Amino acid sequence: MPFWQLDPTVTFLNHGSFGSCPFPVLEEQNRLRARLEAEPIFFQLVEREGLERQVRQKLGAFLGADAEDLVFVPNASTATNAVLRSMRFGPDDEVLITSHGYNACNNAVRYAAPRTVVADVPFPLQSPEQVVQAVMAAVTPRTRLAVLDHITSPTGLVFPIGELVSRLKERGVETLVDGAHAPGMVPLDLAALDAAYYTGNLHKWCCAPKGAAFLYVRRALQPTVRPLVISHGANSPRTDRSRFQLEFDWQGTMDPTPWLCVSKALDTMEKLEPGGWPALMKRNKALALRARDLLTATRPAPDDMIGALVAWQLPDGDAAPLHDRLFEQRIEVPVFPWPAPPKRLIRISAQHYNQVSDYEKLAQALAKEPAP
Repeated sequence: MPFWQLDPTVTFLNHGSFGSCPFPVLEEQNRLRARLEAEPIFFQLVEREGLERQVRQKLGAFLGADAEDLVFVPNASTATNAVLRSMRFGPDDEVLITSHGYNACNNAVRYAAPRTVVADVPFPLQSPEQVVQAVMAAVTPRTRLAVLDHITSPTGLVFPIGELVSRLKERGVETLVDGAHAPGMVPLDLAALDAAYYTGNLHKWCCAPKGAAFLYVRRALQPTVRPLVISHGANSPRTDRSRFQLEFDWQGTMDPTPWLCVSKALDTMEKLEPGGWPALMKRNKALALRARDLLTATRPAPDDMIGALVAWQLPDGDAAPLHDRLFEQRIEVPVFPWPAPPKRLIRISAQHYNQVSDYEKLAQALAKEPAP
């Protein structure tokens, strides 16, 4: 059985969108599902909580966070919505987002907030300071919250999130960090970062099953954050756990095995390189930079703002037909309009299963494309 179950006829350069779960992790999920179905009442009501506690402890160590400050969610979009829908905005309150923000999360902001302000971050850019300048220039006395990507989805940039959180806090503005891509791509120390809220997906670069993500909330703010689904935890008589965890951990009947496989995913990926996670992150970054140098003469950002994603601008044109033509050649890579048609980007990912030859195939296909 292969380690990765990706279609061998496809050159897969889009790990960043949904990830790919290794066979050993899926095998663990199947084992847990069989255990669940053998005695669903006992598993859900007795065993599950202890298993989740063990996973949270391991995840907390990986993220540099106290396990008590973490809850599991299906994805970062759910966590973002939960935080935003828990806040009580006044009619003049503003929420700050950026022009590089993930569309789903920006939509959630626009739905929940009375006013939305967009910080226009340039692209390409020459330094992290350009991000800081753009964000801070958009802050006003009415800014209540900033929703910022740690690693931007469309443009693949590692934002200087530590400086942003610190500078915003000096202005009295808390931050919700959309770290969907960060766990497993860059080192994290959430306690040191001290953002008010931080969410990350574990099905991307940590390669857990789909449906595994987390929400971190600063301890003092936890009583104010409620899940999207209010269920039994809202009036539980228990006092041995925080209301924050009681509410998020039970939101109706669901399959908890994606969360319970997180420990296995972290252990499995750590063993891919002799140096563990630091070596894997370094390897994927080096491959992404090598692929960038092979594919484009442009430099969308300095090397220290690149992780395992690289995006660059293509000549103006229609994005969808190019994506389809590449897929006809069995190359899976996202091509999308950004910031708006006819402008478009192409974005590559670098994961352990990728090799330089994958990007050479893409380079050959792009070279054959007629001028738009």
